[in-house]
Amino acid sequence: MASLMELKEIFRSADAVCFDVDSTVIREEGIDELAKFCGVGDAVAEMTRRAMGGTVTFKAALTARLGLIRPSYEQVQKLISDNPPELTPGIRELVSRLHQRGVQVFLVSGGFQSIVEHVALQLNIPTANVFANRLKFYFNGEKYAGFDETQPTAESGGKGRVITHLKEQFHFKKVVMIGDGATDMEACPPGDCFIGFGGNVVRKQVKEKAKWYITHFDELLKELEER
Repeated sequence: MASLMELKEIFRSADAVCFDVDSTVIREEGIDELAKFCGVGDAVAEMTRRAMGGTVTFKAALTARLGLIRPSYEQVQKLISDNPPELTPGIRELVSRLHQRGVQVFLVSGGFQSIVEHVALQLNIPTANVFANRLKFYFNGEKYAGFDETQPTAESGGKGRVITHLKEQFHFKKVVMIGDGATDMEACPPGDCFIGFGGNVVRKQVKEKAKWYITHFDELLKELEER
């Protein structure tokens, strides 16, 4: 097991950094915001808590939550325009600094492609670097028709599969995963370094098990400045 000092060195010399999105890059949980918007907020928030704690499989929790919400295409678009996701303080500066250093930045999320792509655009991250779940709608674009279950991020362990894919495709030697939840922590390995993030919400399991745990992105900016 790598020491904290070794993890910091991996971060400073990383080829790629993968960020979780909900409660990490943005302050809220996208699926909870969509649920509130569709009038089933409380029930879905409880399911999210269970999913993030690692007590149920991610796919089971996603299926159950979306089964309750059943969002239309129009509702998803209206959520983005009326209540755009709020970026976590410091993330814009951190991503910009990583880009300046030639580090590839990816958003790897169990959230929804349309919302995550909106976030990516704000951070100058190419949409090709977004891995997220895709909602499906019936041909008239109105009614919810499920989600694309072939996406790796639709399942527990999916974020690790994305990292494996990135290493194979781009020959990255060192990939860092940053996030607040159990699905982020389990992505290392194959990720080379996991950094737990508690700036928006603290997941007890992650805080206790992560060797490197931060509450503000300034902590990572300082690490980069030291080199």
